[in-house]
Amino acid sequence: MTYPFSAVVGMDDMRLALLLNAVSPAIGGVLVRGEKGTAKSTMVRALAAVLPAVGVVVGCRFACDPATPDPGCPDGPHPADGPAQTRPARLVELPVGASEDRVVGALDIERALTEGVKAFEPGLLAAANRGVLYVDEVNLLHDHLVDLLLDAAALGTAYVEREGVSVRHAARFLLVGTMNPEEGELRPQLLDRFGLTVEVAAPRDGALRAEVVRRRFGYDADPAGFTTTWAPAETTLASRIAAARALLPAVVLGDAALRQVTGICAAFDVDGLRADIVTARAAIAHAAWEGRTDVTEDDVRVAARLALPHRRRRNPFDAPGLDDDTLEQALSDARDPAPEDDGGPEGDDPERDGPEDDGPPEGGPGGGSPDPAPDGSDAAGPAPAADAPGPDGPGAEGERPPTTAPRGEGGGSTGATPAPDQAAVAPTDPFRARRLEVPGIGSGVAGKRSRARSDRGRVVGSRRPAGTVTRLHLTDTVLAAAPHQRARGRSGPGLRLAREDLRQATLEGREGNLVLFVVDASGSMASARRMAAVKGAVLSLLMDAYQRRDKVGLITFRGADAELALPPTWSVEAAAARLTSLPTGGRTPLAAGLLRAHEVLRVEHVRDPRRRPLLVVVTDGRATGARGGRPLADAHRAAQLIASGGTASVVVDCEAGHVRLGLAGVLGAHLGARTLQLAELSAEALAGTVRSAA
Repeated sequence: MTYPFSAVVGMDDMRLALLLNAVSPAIGGVLVRGEKGTAKSTMVRALAAVLPAVGVVVGCRFACDPATPDPGCPDGPHPADGPAQTRPARLVELPVGASEDRVVGALDIERALTEGVKAFEPGLLAAANRGVLYVDEVNLLHDHLVDLLLDAAALGTAYVEREGVSVRHAARFLLVGTMNPEEGELRPQLLDRFGLTVEVAAPRDGALRAEVVRRRFGYDADPAGFTTTWAPAETTLASRIAAARALLPAVVLGDAALRQVTGICAAFDVDGLRADIVTARAAIAHAAWEGRTDVTEDDVRVAARLALPHRRRRNPFDAPGLDDDTLEQALSDARDPAPEDDGGPEGDDPERDGPEDDGPPEGGPGGGSPDPAPDGSDAAGPAPAADAPGPDGPGAEGERPPTTAPRGEGGGSTGATPAPDQAAVAPTDPFRARRLEVPGIGSGVAGKRSRARSDRGRVVGSRRPAGTVTRLHLTDTVLAAAPHQRARGRSGPGLRLAREDLRQATLEGREGNLVLFVVDASGSMASARRMAAVKGAVLSLLMDAYQRRDKVGLITFRGADAELALPPTWSVEAAAARLTSLPTGGRTPLAAGLLRAHEVLRVEHVRDPRRRPLLVVVTDGRATGARGGRPLADAHRAAQLIASGGTASVVVDCEAGHVRLGLAGVLGAHLGARTLQLAELSAEALAGTVRSAA
């Protein structure tokens, strides 16, 4: 028995977003983001109970409407006067581990080729047609499956194609996804495809929390009695949804309301036009929900607050949200448009088109353009290059070389008093990082970093199938069957296939990895400009890991020990936040950082043996410790321990200044790793190097 939708306490935004999609599924679904234990799943499961019942053709596996049956239905064609029945709207739940065939359906390629029979087993999209498709933890679903869901939700049709055999069927459903942001975000491209989004959190008011507990205890003690108590409210809600659906075609979006919709989307600088269309549809649905046939300013305001928060993000680490002042100003501007410029004397002044003369020249002191980077890139190039050493250039400006050679193994005075901690420096702007890969071919979960055998990607060969053929290698199948045609009695045109001729295609795609960052935050890295560049570079790599669906972890070392600042997680935002607030100062316990990384990698291998790790060590290679110790030798032994386990590593050399010791390169040799300069992390800088060498 389902908990009543009307009995849920609070959650007004989520309730409204679900109801607007129930009125108009064309809005494109709802993404619910929030902390655990906030009744997200309870509300979604309860929604199906208040949706109007649907009429279906008896025996149709795709829930065709008897009034307007789908002419291309795989179970059709359906006669106009065929038997029909009415049943409740379905709620179909899609598990995170579902395969593509389970989602869209499966074609039996073997029977299609050997018997000429188009045998199709419907998937979850067919089961959800004219109902609700619910994906819990949608952020953990493989990206290609999310793409399939969103395409079907937008088109209202699902397609299944295998080696020239194609099946299509209707798939119109209300898509609802829920997620906990702590476990990782959806990519912005996928986030934008959800029509509406809401943030939910448990109420902070004690009285409301008490009411939640009271109702939950009442339901657990007597589910039938509790449901009966709320039955009148559920009936009223179902009737209102049905009435709003009936009224929806009559709602008019006037020019004034349309100007407000487009004005708001322009004011928030959202990409593309999907936001305008979704906001307009949500405003129309809200007007129908309120029983009106004209869209008002209040409808537009409500729609914008649900349709725009997740579309105004400029990079993956921006938190969703909407500024109320900007929203109200955009509504006001659309309500009272400013008069057009009549091209007065000021507009015709040719001097206005020339350079401004009320400030220093561009590129000069105080000008608006920064100095060119040392590697010759322009001001729009990668931020770290401004402070990091270029491929062959001098050190960062503002860092003078030491007047004497460094003392001790790691370049620091072993008897000096430890430097005090310095305040955290903000990172420079992230840039587009080059892709770092794990060598070889893996078999881990789908992603976009390293080469892997997978069920998606380019065809690299074939093999005999162990079971049912899911992706046929047609050329190799024909080559296997050709020598046996005469023995099978085939002398004319055509080809006779047998089961032993079929070949399963072998695909090579990309996998996601565990990217573990080990960042030096000691006093040797404490130059403000250099640490800002280092943080900007690591932030760029974190953004790259986010886009490639990697798991990430962050270890920092400074002072006397190393700290696991962020255990391996899919929440790249958490890693970015820890990095931004990271202070610097103290000694350089490089060995402790590497040993902590070794332990983390060991534990993660036990948890997920298929996910290959990539260790990224960001340091200048120095190592300091207590008087009389051998910190650098200890660090090299720790590096050899990691290398012996076969872990792929990259060392990012952060050393700057005119005198360089090359210690990071030595560390890279002990790790068996590539050693890169900060500037080399930029894909733009790498492309420039290739162009100059050509």
